[in-house]
Amino acid sequence: MTTLVFGHKAPDTDSLGSALIWEWFMNHTGTDAKAVLLGTPNTEAAFVAKRWGFAQPEIISDVADGQDCVIVDTNNPSELPSNINGANVTAIIDHHKLVGGLETAGPIDITIRPLACTATIMHDLMAGHEAHMPEAVKGLMLSCILSDTLEFRSPTTTPVDKALAEKLAADLGVDLSAYASDMFEAKSDVSEFSDAELLRMDSKEYAVGDTKFRVSVLETTAPKIILDRKESIMASMTDVAKEDGVDQVLLFVVDILNEEATMMIPNALSKTVAQASFGATVTGDTVVLPGVMSRKKQIIPNLKTS
Repeated sequence: MTTLVFGHKAPDTDSLGSALIWEWFMNHTGTDAKAVLLGTPNTEAAFVAKRWGFAQPEIISDVADGQDCVIVDTNNPSELPSNINGANVTAIIDHHKLVGGLETAGPIDITIRPLACTATIMHDLMAGHEAHMPEAVKGLMLSCILSDTLEFRSPTTTPVDKALAEKLAADLGVDLSAYASDMFEAKSDVSEFSDAELLRMDSKEYAVGDTKFRVSVLETTAPKIILDRKESIMASMTDVAKEDGVDQVLLFVVDILNEEATMMIPNALSKTVAQASFGATVTGDTVVLPGVMSRKKQIIPNLKTS
């Protein structure tokens, strides 16, 4: 049976890239594997795949009972196929906090490390086989690190991530900063997406007590393009929350270059969250949060409703 390798819904660069990297590694070491997606990749992820010569993997809606699977870049059941507990999960490789809720048929390999990027973990797990990586796979790995660290601006960045990225860039003859700029430019092109698509593009569900949130982050070098749409985006938040079964959508527009986030404030609940979570003074329908760059390290751990 072919093992399916996939990350979370709303695939970003690390989720897409890590699935393709592990597909290569498993096939290289003798296990038939196939990378798949659980949704349409964002613009940066699509750019990265094309840049390094990969076709977009097949998008699947669910997994069959007994299907062999490797999960990358998440361990959260809400971000995975609805039948994930019926599948045969054989491994998880991730860099997020342990959520719980997954059930497996037997013992599995789980690697969760406090690094900025799943691809960085994979490099270490290859145990010597990394020397055999084709340039295209190295390019994916570099891209994953640059994306998840925002070119080392994110507080999630570790010396391990940075050193590996610099080595990969040198091996590939790639100007690291120039390539990162190309990636971020691709990420910033959101003109073809609807407001609802933007709110779901890079989002995770998270509960604070009995209040369920969809926490959406849009990382960009051109925040004005998104903020100019704030009225229609905020109007869409109610419909998206209702359709997705959450109480509130929280949107953070991360300005990569100025290293700050702008949080949209459509109503009283989001205002309370901004004030209680980040000590912000809210006077309008947006608030700037200086230094906030990471959902994983700075946003979700601090969320409060009172």
